[in-house]
Amino acid sequence: MFRDFWCFNPGTRSSDSSDVADRDPVLLVSGMAGSILNSKSKKKSGSETRVWVRIFPADLEFKKKLFSLYNPKTGYTEVLDDSSKIIVPQDDYGLYAIDILDPSPLVKCLQFVDCYHFHYMIDMLVGCGYKKGTTLFGYGYDFRQSNRIDKAMDGLQEKLKAAYKASGGRKVNIISHSMGGLLVSCFISLRSDVFSQYVNKWITIATPFQGAPGYVNDCLLTGVQFVEGFESYFFVSRWSMHQLLVECPSIYEMLPNIDFDWKKKPQIQVWRKQSKDGETSVELESYGPDECVTLFEEALKSNELTYNGKTVPLPFNSAILKWAAGTRGILNKTQVPNGISFFNIYGTSFDTPFDVCYGSESSPIDELSEICHSNPKYYCVDGDGTVPTESAKADNLDPVERIGVPGSHRGLLNNDNVFELIQNWLGVSPENKKHSKTSKVMDVHFSRPVEEKNCSWY
Repeated sequence: MFRDFWCFNPGTRSSDSSDVADRDPVLLVSGMAGSILNSKSKKKSGSETRVWVRIFPADLEFKKKLFSLYNPKTGYTEVLDDSSKIIVPQDDYGLYAIDILDPSPLVKCLQFVDCYHFHYMIDMLVGCGYKKGTTLFGYGYDFRQSNRIDKAMDGLQEKLKAAYKASGGRKVNIISHSMGGLLVSCFISLRSDVFSQYVNKWITIATPFQGAPGYVNDCLLTGVQFVEGFESYFFVSRWSMHQLLVECPSIYEMLPNIDFDWKKKPQIQVWRKQSKDGETSVELESYGPDECVTLFEEALKSNELTYNGKTVPLPFNSAILKWAAGTRGILNKTQVPNGISFFNIYGTSFDTPFDVCYGSESSPIDELSEICHSNPKYYCVDGDGTVPTESAKADNLDPVERIGVPGSHRGLLNNDNVFELIQNWLGVSPENKKHSKTSKVMDVHFSRPVEEKNCSWY
């Protein structure tokens, strides 16, 4: 969990030099949970409180300021706290929000690496001659919202224009991570002319192009615990994350694509107690991508949270599912415009949840609502621990290169092989080096059998 215990900020290089590097600007785009979110009072002189990410007191602030409900009239998820709104800080040309997600002195002192997001990549690019505000920018956004919502599209367009203008009219190279790749894909489909006008290259890392089956299915049913072990007591609880994600369009948009030709369709399995004619038996029920909705609806029908002393029902949201289906239709039609180079880096060599199973033959589920309070078992495939290789490779966008790198979902943002690939594609590598054997794994087909394991996601 902790890289070292030295009290210093690692690897930061100055970008204050007046010399502007002769290079195209880079825009870094974060993914799910990859941006700082602040809660700001709606009062004229309202203060701001960081609600994602923070260590102390994480769960308390999360419940007070970030619990939300989806508004089907607007398509936006809106916080229950009427006195505040959620904003993404724009300091440091957008880089602050995606750098160290909890930039508190304690986190920096202990180098709490789970919070170090784009930090090392920013440092690498600055070390290659990029200058913040001239050739290096960041785009963080409210990741609870849909990947095609107007505010996200407008924000990305503004960042592209700003980078283009600040660099003297040079086209922008985008580097996106995880769900950020889906946001860029939506932008291409919805604003292709703007993308063509301002973008030169697009490099995406660990993008769930066809969804993240095991990860997302279980997020909707039981939540997600980002920090394991003792440290989890100081972080946002799995239950709190579950209540948030049930109302997040972005999560629904990463459900497994039912139109994709999976080698083996992902499933949710439930060991279920059955009673008939006075006799009790146990059966294993299976739900594919087409049947999962009925399971979600039944399992979440009694889901609710308490907010300010009031009970708020949070069942599976069919309005969000309908919106997400529209987003999937947009993603399925994305085509990179002519003249723009696309590169895809995907993670390999980590057991990644694919099928999820609840209950067991000896301890079956009686009512499906019990699933939300059970511990899942995961059947894993190859991937980065969060996104299966099969999904991340299936971009359908005719990349210049599609390369697998052994690494975890978050770890790919601090991976020497990834850095080498990015430097080569951007043309800023200090010397001509061939890719190492560990990094050049192009279009490899993995046939490792599915195993039942407890998989690490984060």
